[in-house]
Amino acid sequence: MSWLLAFLGFAALIILHEFGHFTAAKAVGMRVEKFSLFFGPMIASWRRGETTYGIGPIPLGGYVKITGMNPNEEIPDEVAHRAYYRQPVWKRIVVILAGPVVNLVIAFVLIAGLLLANGYNEPTSNVGTVERGFPAAGVLERGDKLVAVDGARGDQQALAAKIASHTCAEQPPRPGCKASEPAKVTVVRDGQERTFTLTPVYDGNQGRTRLGFGFQVDARDANLATAARLSAQSMWDVTSQTVSTIAGVFQAEKREQIGSVVGAYEATRQSFEFSTTRAISLLAIISLSLGVINLFPFLPLDGGHIFWAVAEKVRGRAIPFAVMERAGFIGFALVIGLFMIGLTNDIGRLTGEGFNVR
Repeated sequence: MSWLLAFLGFAALIILHEFGHFTAAKAVGMRVEKFSLFFGPMIASWRRGETTYGIGPIPLGGYVKITGMNPNEEIPDEVAHRAYYRQPVWKRIVVILAGPVVNLVIAFVLIAGLLLANGYNEPTSNVGTVERGFPAAGVLERGDKLVAVDGARGDQQALAAKIASHTCAEQPPRPGCKASEPAKVTVVRDGQERTFTLTPVYDGNQGRTRLGFGFQVDARDANLATAARLSAQSMWDVTSQTVSTIAGVFQAEKREQIGSVVGAYEATRQSFEFSTTRAISLLAIISLSLGVINLFPFLPLDGGHIFWAVAEKVRGRAIPFAVMERAGFIGFALVIGLFMIGLTNDIGRLTGEGFNVR
């Protein structure tokens, strides 16, 4: 059943993405020749009006074929005025942008819906857990309120960053190595401030030095406004991480984080076995990533079409198709390169450490 649910989830994301392009193209008067779920020659098809709908054999995406996407193609005179490259720049941008926007909206709605249904955890400044084998064990206690590190005050992220600023002398750090300098941790316990001197150790799993404690969280219900705010904040965090990972492809630690559709599918399938809520959350992240990555400004991605449409507007006349073809070749090579990196990583996860969906 998990295989079927994961497949239906992915198919829904693809259909809705392409449906965004399809609907926008119809709305601005372009001629849509084909609407296909998956790639390759259609193994099943039907025609309605001027559009052929069908399903291809290769479940790696889908496409909408709009008349005139290639400026050099021969177009019957009676439909030439509805061809893609005969339209104003703004119409082309609307059509291309519609697909990624649908993915962003799907992600927003799914995340907000989960927050409304399940509530959310609000981090506090109190110590919630203390891990064995770390410096905090036997020193910090559950319920201690962390107020400062090395005299600097701030929220949980700022205090954790202050602890992580204490690095090991050896570089790159060895898992378990002690920081060069200890940290002075101030907590409030039984109404009184107490300061402890603890030396952080490097945690290889998290890639930073830690003392080995976690903050307590409070479970809270979310109203519509809170769900919308937290959904938007979560989307921004994922977007920043996605862009940072792709931009850092030449760094080994960033490159190892890249995945492919194979890994995304398997992680979704495993999530359905563990928790429907977790699987829906993962589908929201995949939809968001699909929308963000598609906006990267190189062909054949949607962002590449938008980039060249804007370039045409700025230039004041059409960009030679030969120029776009060359740019498209480079973009296609980049996309294939990223896919192969992600696929290689996913094969390693499939045969090794897994996807850690729990």
